[in-house]
Amino acid sequence: MLAAGDVASFEADGFVTVDSLIEPDLIEPLRERFERLFCGDFETGISPDEVNWLSGRDDPTLTRQICNGWKADRLIASTVLDARFGEAVATLAGWPGARIIQDNVLWKPPGARSVGFHRDNAYLAWYRPTEMFSCWIALDDTAACGGTMEIARGSHRWPTGGDQMGEFHAPEDYRATVTAAADAARAELDIAPVEVPAGGGSFHHGWTWHGSGPNESDRHRRALVLHCASSEARFDRAGFGEGNGPIYARYARLADDEMDENHFPILWRRDGYRTPGI
Repeated sequence: MLAAGDVASFEADGFVTVDSLIEPDLIEPLRERFERLFCGDFETGISPDEVNWLSGRDDPTLTRQICNGWKADRLIASTVLDARFGEAVATLAGWPGARIIQDNVLWKPPGARSVGFHRDNAYLAWYRPTEMFSCWIALDDTAACGGTMEIARGSHRWPTGGDQMGEFHAPEDYRATVTAAADAARAELDIAPVEVPAGGGSFHHGWTWHGSGPNESDRHRRALVLHCASSEARFDRAGFGEGNGPIYARYARLADDEMDENHFPILWRRDGYRTPGI
């Protein structure tokens, strides 16, 4: 998945775009699964961990989001649990292996509002090492006017700690947080839209600022996102009450801090190990 020079580009910019991440014949079936999921039709009978938008229940101008759709749908699972994604993410992160923390099923129809700029690592006090590297897969051709993901180039090198979270869903100024962060870091704000064909996408660092504007086009913008941690990550109980810890700390064991592979499977590890059954 990674071409010569992609690792160097990633290290310099905090992200790298890729024109092809999945086979073209997967795109339409995945779009159809998005339709089902946002209507509450869960193939496996298991509800995703977060269902932030359902048809007929929620504001149609919001970006639709489900977290851990892989638990509810087998095609989503076969896509995000692909060992090749795990290897690519582990390579960029410098990890011995990669496990899935969560996926995002995202749908921004025409007219849908923005998603505020944020840093993924700022939400992760509930496990160590507090790192997340992500792969964003577009299921539609993307353009700046269509509310595609925007990334602040080089922002993974800005100071960490004390990040302003702001409003995540449909803030009045979706770039306010990253503008403040750039000012605090005395850094030039260089925002790059991820413009790729359907089936392409990007990898981004957990400390890279990213968000998206409103969809001002007449086209839908669907994306499937894979968020990974190191295969060696463990729960940190001191952070269970922070970020999205209250949602995912429910999977912690009573006797130890190991992350159960039934809920956080290992996609790829350098020694050849992969969670059985996925």
